[in-house]
Amino acid sequence: MFTGIISDLGVVLDVSHNGDLKARIGTSYDVAGIDIGASIACDGVCLTVIALGTEPQNWFEVEISSETVACTNVGHNGWPTGKAINLERALKVGDELGGHIVSGHVDGIAEIIALRDDGDSTRVSFRAPETLARFIAPKGSIALNGTSLTVNEVDGATFGVNLIPHTKQMTTWGQMQVGDAVNLEVDTMARYVARLQEWQA
Repeated sequence: MFTGIISDLGVVLDVSHNGDLKARIGTSYDVAGIDIGASIACDGVCLTVIALGTEPQNWFEVEISSETVACTNVGHNGWPTGKAINLERALKVGDELGGHIVSGHVDGIAEIIALRDDGDSTRVSFRAPETLARFIAPKGSIALNGTSLTVNEVDGATFGVNLIPHTKQMTTWGQMQVGDAVNLEVDTMARYVARLQEWQA
Protein backbone atom coordinates (compact mmCIF):
# COMPACT_ATOMS: atom_id res chain seq x y z
CA MET A 1 0.00 0.00 0.00
CA PHE A 2 1.02 3.61 -0.64
CA THR A 3 -0.13 7.11 0.24
CA GLY A 4 0.33 9.01 -3.02
CA ILE A 5 2.99 11.24 -1.47
CA ILE A 6 5.92 11.16 -3.90
CA SER A 7 9.26 10.76 -2.12
CA ASP A 8 11.71 10.68 -5.03
CA LEU A 9 12.03 11.55 -8.68
CA GLY A 10 13.53 8.54 -10.44
CA VAL A 11 14.93 8.33 -13.94
CA VAL A 12 14.75 5.45 -16.40
CA LEU A 13 18.34 4.32 -17.02
CA ASP A 14 17.67 1.32 -19.23
CA VAL A 15 14.76 -0.71 -20.62
CA SER A 16 15.07 -4.19 -22.11
CA HIS A 17 12.73 -6.88 -23.39
CA ASN A 18 13.36 -10.44 -22.30
CA GLY A 19 9.92 -12.01 -22.12
CA ASP A 20 8.54 -9.27 -19.86
CA LEU A 21 9.74 -5.67 -19.93
CA LYS A 22 12.61 -4.95 -17.54
CA ALA A 23 13.46 -1.41 -16.41
CA ARG A 24 16.44 -0.08 -14.46
CA ILE A 25 15.54 3.05 -12.53
CA GLY A 26 17.97 5.52 -11.01
CA THR A 27 17.02 6.80 -7.57
CA SER A 28 18.26 8.86 -4.65
CA TYR A 29 16.93 6.18 -2.26
CA ASP A 30 19.56 4.39 -0.19
CA VAL A 31 19.40 1.03 -1.94
CA ALA A 32 21.04 -0.63 1.08
CA GLY A 33 17.67 -0.13 2.76
CA ILE A 34 15.67 -1.76 -0.04
CA ASP A 35 15.10 -5.51 -0.04
CA ILE A 36 14.84 -7.69 -3.13
CA GLY A 37 11.11 -8.30 -3.49
CA ALA A 38 10.16 -4.89 -2.07
CA SER A 39 7.35 -2.93 -3.71
CA ILE A 40 7.97 0.53 -5.13
CA ALA A 41 5.31 2.61 -6.87
CA CYS A 42 6.71 3.88 -10.18
CA ASP A 43 4.42 6.54 -11.68
CA GLY A 44 1.71 4.93 -9.57
CA VAL A 45 2.37 1.36 -10.71
CA CYS A 46 3.25 -1.05 -7.90
CA LEU A 47 6.34 -2.94 -9.10
CA THR A 48 8.59 -5.51 -7.46
CA VAL A 49 12.32 -4.90 -7.04
CA ILE A 50 14.34 -7.74 -8.61
CA ALA A 51 17.87 -6.26 -8.51
CA LEU A 52 19.79 -3.41 -6.89
CA GLY A 53 23.05 -1.57 -7.54
CA THR A 54 25.07 1.57 -6.86
CA GLU A 55 27.08 2.16 -10.05
CA PRO A 56 27.14 4.62 -11.75
CA GLN A 57 24.39 5.75 -9.34
CA ASN A 58 21.89 4.10 -7.02
CA TRP A 59 19.41 2.03 -9.02
CA PHE A 60 16.85 -0.74 -8.79
CA GLU A 61 15.37 -3.00 -11.45
CA VAL A 62 11.76 -4.06 -11.91
CA GLU A 63 9.94 -6.38 -14.30
CA ILE A 64 6.75 -5.16 -15.96
CA SER A 65 4.33 -7.77 -17.25
CA SER A 66 2.50 -7.46 -20.56
CA GLU A 67 -0.75 -6.97 -18.60
CA THR A 68 0.73 -3.98 -16.76
CA VAL A 69 2.11 -2.55 -20.00
CA ALA A 70 -1.34 -2.83 -21.60
CA CYS A 71 -3.18 -1.23 -18.67
CA THR A 72 -0.82 1.68 -17.88
CA ASN A 73 0.92 4.54 -19.62
CA VAL A 74 3.99 2.31 -20.00
CA GLY A 75 2.24 1.04 -23.13
CA HIS A 76 1.10 4.52 -24.20
CA ASN A 77 3.99 6.90 -23.56
CA GLY A 78 6.60 4.19 -23.16
CA TRP A 79 9.46 4.51 -20.71
CA PRO A 80 12.33 5.87 -22.82
CA THR A 81 15.80 6.23 -21.34
CA GLY A 82 16.00 9.50 -19.41
CA LYS A 83 12.29 9.64 -18.58
CA ALA A 84 11.57 10.99 -15.10
CA ILE A 85 9.08 9.01 -13.01
CA ASN A 86 7.43 9.54 -9.63
CA LEU A 87 8.59 7.10 -6.95
CA GLU A 88 7.14 6.09 -3.59
CA ARG A 89 8.29 3.39 -1.18
CA ALA A 90 5.62 1.12 0.29
CA LEU A 91 3.80 2.34 3.39
CA LYS A 92 5.09 1.01 6.73
CA VAL A 93 2.99 0.57 9.86
CA GLY A 94 3.26 3.79 11.83
CA ASP A 95 4.08 5.99 8.82
CA GLU A 96 2.20 9.27 8.43
CA LEU A 97 -0.71 8.93 6.01
CA GLY A 98 -0.37 12.27 4.28
CA GLY A 99 -2.34 11.53 1.13
CA HIS A 100 -4.88 8.71 0.83
CA ILE A 101 -4.72 4.92 0.61
CA VAL A 102 -3.31 3.99 -2.81
CA SER A 103 -2.87 0.38 -3.92
CA GLY A 104 -0.60 0.92 -6.92
CA HIS A 105 -3.05 -1.02 -9.10
CA VAL A 106 -3.79 1.32 -11.99
CA ASP A 107 -7.43 1.34 -13.10
CA GLY A 108 -6.95 3.02 -16.45
CA ILE A 109 -5.47 5.87 -18.43
CA ALA A 110 -6.54 9.51 -18.27
CA GLU A 111 -5.53 12.04 -20.91
CA ILE A 112 -4.49 15.60 -20.14
CA ILE A 113 -6.78 17.81 -22.24
CA ALA A 114 -5.99 21.28 -20.86
CA LEU A 115 -3.47 23.17 -18.73
CA ARG A 116 -4.21 26.61 -17.30
CA ASP A 117 -2.17 28.78 -14.93
CA ASP A 118 -4.08 30.01 -11.88
CA GLY A 119 -1.78 32.27 -9.90
CA ASP A 120 1.32 30.20 -9.12
CA SER A 121 -0.70 26.99 -9.40
CA THR A 122 -1.77 25.11 -12.51
CA ARG A 123 -5.24 23.74 -13.19
CA VAL A 124 -5.17 20.52 -15.18
CA SER A 125 -8.16 18.99 -16.96
CA PHE A 126 -8.34 15.29 -17.79
CA ARG A 127 -10.54 12.96 -19.78
CA ALA A 128 -11.09 9.66 -17.94
CA PRO A 129 -12.38 6.39 -19.39
CA GLU A 130 -16.19 6.35 -19.30
CA THR A 131 -16.14 3.20 -17.16
CA LEU A 132 -14.20 5.00 -14.40
CA ALA A 133 -16.00 8.36 -14.46
CA ARG A 134 -18.61 7.30 -11.90
CA PHE A 135 -15.87 6.74 -9.30
CA ILE A 136 -14.58 10.33 -9.57
CA ALA A 137 -16.31 12.94 -7.39
CA PRO A 138 -15.67 16.62 -6.61
CA LYS A 139 -13.46 17.01 -3.51
CA GLY A 140 -12.71 13.28 -3.63
CA SER A 141 -9.23 11.80 -3.82
CA ILE A 142 -7.59 10.37 -6.91
CA ALA A 143 -4.10 9.06 -7.70
CA LEU A 144 -2.58 10.30 -10.96
CA ASN A 145 0.87 8.98 -11.87
CA GLY A 146 1.07 7.92 -8.25
CA THR A 147 0.35 11.39 -6.85
CA SER A 148 -2.51 11.82 -4.38
CA LEU A 149 -4.60 14.73 -5.63
CA THR A 150 -7.98 16.29 -4.83
CA VAL A 151 -10.58 16.49 -7.58
CA ASN A 152 -11.81 20.06 -8.11
CA GLU A 153 -14.65 19.54 -10.54
CA VAL A 154 -16.29 16.80 -12.59
CA ASP A 155 -18.28 17.04 -15.81
CA GLY A 156 -19.15 13.61 -17.15
CA ALA A 157 -15.87 11.88 -17.93
CA THR A 158 -13.91 15.14 -17.63
CA PHE A 159 -12.41 16.24 -14.32
CA GLY A 160 -9.89 18.73 -13.05
CA VAL A 161 -7.26 19.09 -10.33
CA ASN A 162 -5.10 21.93 -9.04
CA LEU A 163 -1.33 21.59 -8.82
CA ILE A 164 0.45 23.82 -6.32
CA PRO A 165 4.06 24.90 -7.01
CA HIS A 166 5.46 22.39 -4.48
CA THR A 167 3.79 19.49 -6.28
CA LYS A 168 5.09 20.65 -9.66
CA GLN A 169 8.61 21.00 -8.28
CA MET A 170 8.79 17.69 -6.39
CA THR A 171 7.12 15.45 -8.98
CA THR A 172 6.96 15.02 -12.75
CA TRP A 173 3.89 17.26 -12.92
CA GLY A 174 6.00 20.28 -13.78
CA GLN A 175 6.88 18.55 -17.08
CA MET A 176 3.40 17.42 -18.15
CA GLN A 177 1.86 18.51 -21.45
CA VAL A 178 -1.54 18.37 -23.11
CA GLY A 179 -2.04 14.96 -24.69
CA ASP A 180 0.02 13.05 -22.11
CA ALA A 181 -1.39 9.74 -20.92
CA VAL A 182 -1.54 9.49 -17.13
CA ASN A 183 -1.95 6.47 -14.85
CA LEU A 184 -5.24 6.78 -12.99
CA GLU A 185 -6.23 4.93 -9.81
CA VAL A 186 -9.65 5.77 -8.37
CA ASP A 187 -10.21 6.07 -4.65
CA THR A 188 -10.77 2.63 -3.12
CA MET A 189 -13.60 3.97 -0.95
CA ALA A 190 -15.43 5.28 -4.02
CA ARG A 191 -15.18 1.85 -5.63
CA TYR A 192 -16.67 0.09 -2.59
CA VAL A 193 -19.48 2.64 -2.24
CA ALA A 194 -20.40 2.14 -5.91
CA ARG A 195 -20.34 -1.63 -5.46
CA LEU A 196 -22.58 -1.37 -2.38
CA GLN A 197 -25.06 0.73 -4.34
CA GLU A 198 -25.17 -1.96 -7.04
CA TRP A 199 -26.07 -4.60 -4.45
CA GLN A 200 -28.78 -2.37 -2.95
CA ALA A 201 -30.30 -1.53 -6.33
